[in-house]
Amino acid sequence: MGNINLLAVFLGALAFFVVGAIWYSLLFSKAWQRESGVTEAMMQGTSLPKLLVLTYLFEVLIAVMFAHLLARTQPSPHVIMMMALGFGATVMTPAVGINYLYQRKSLKLFLIDAGHFIFGMAAMGAVFVCFS
Repeated sequence: MGNINLLAVFLGALAFFVVGAIWYSLLFSKAWQRESGVTEAMMQGTSLPKLLVLTYLFEVLIAVMFAHLLARTQPSPHVIMMMALGFGATVMTPAVGINYLYQRKSLKLFLIDAGHFIFGMAAMGAVFVCFS
């Protein structure tokens, strides 16, 4: 088993975080807000620094698991990208989809959030490729 590259973990999580920042601010801010039911008042009542730190920590957890998988398998760079995209598309997206079915969330919200997971994992995968 190989060692986990902690720099890749933290930078991979940061790449995922940046995708989310762009995704939910510049690209889909209003659509996400409307579909999720999050109002301006709700957003004002939230500690943004706490929200951002917790988001990044969750992304670090994802990156640690991904790094562990890569360390165990030592795949080639193109396989790292396949695994990253596969994880986003076939693990994270269906998990959210199941929750959204029971929560009666809209298809539009599902597509916004699923896209974030897939593109976020692609960005994380690209960072891990750089360190492979």
